[in-house]
Amino acid sequence: MSLDDLNDEMQASYSAFGDELSVSLDRETRNELALLETALEPESTDELVRRAIHMLFQTTVDTGKLDFQLRSGYDVTYDEYLSGMTFEEMTGADDYPQLDDERRYQF
Repeated sequence: MSLDDLNDEMQASYSAFGDELSVSLDRETRNELALLETALEPESTDELVRRAIHMLFQTTVDTGKLDFQLRSGYDVTYDEYLSGMTFEEMTGADDYPQLDDERRYQF
């Protein structure tokens, strides 16, 4: 897979989410959410879920897990995704002409 594949799948997922997302909660998650809501007193439960997603995202980026998953599935890193080009494209490694081994050392 490639950077273009990643962009296509990201756009598809983004469109599929819409503005609201219905999530089923197990007993443990409901209990933890209730405790966090009671302790932190956010404006709404939605705010806690948004904060949790931001925190999970940042932790995944900071620990390198996101890069590992992206490299495994799409052969790109998060930095490459943000820049819109692969490391090879950034450094010009893709611009070298193909070597003709038969004529390589001929003058």
